[in-house]
Amino acid sequence: MRLTSKGRYAVRAMLDLTASSNGNPVRLQEISTRQNISLHYLEQLFRKLRNGQTVKSVRGPGGGYVLARPQDQITIKDVLDCVGENINPAKDILGSESETANTVEYHLSKNYFQNLGIIMREYLQTTTLGDLMRKANETKALMEKEGVKLDENKEIGEIGDIDVTAPQADQEIAQSPEVHAPRKPFGEINQ
Repeated sequence: MRLTSKGRYAVRAMLDLTASSNGNPVRLQEISTRQNISLHYLEQLFRKLRNGQTVKSVRGPGGGYVLARPQDQITIKDVLDCVGENINPAKDILGSESETANTVEYHLSKNYFQNLGIIMREYLQTTTLGDLMRKANETKALMEKEGVKLDENKEIGEIGDIDVTAPQADQEIAQSPEVHAPRKPFGEINQ
């Protein structure tokens, strides 16, 4: 699976809209400037997001875009689906090759990647814009506590030595060996 720029930019733009809106319309030009994404490209993405009912356009002076639903009701999967991002890692396996490849290896790999797709969809369906906004606020608070100034031009993952991918409690849990259930072989999902 390869997430294209279309999906990455759509998520970034939706997060920017969520952070900047406070219920007021946000112009695409503002998002374009803050996120360094072409205005023309944003217009194309937001047309798809509007058709997918994740954003609404507001016309007239002071117009722009607002979220069509509360931030906790818009999942990352919703955003990716709206812009036509295909997150299925088994999409190529399920093509015409399936008619000619009837081997144990083919079926094992097909099942493995189908299960990976299920896990990915569940993760994207359970993460909302609200979840990411809360994570952003936690990250900003951690950075301020550590005395790190946020550079507006850097991606979150590029910021110094601070691990901004998980709060401290999550890091401690991740390091705990009893939390990790062993994976079953050949891509079977633990039940």
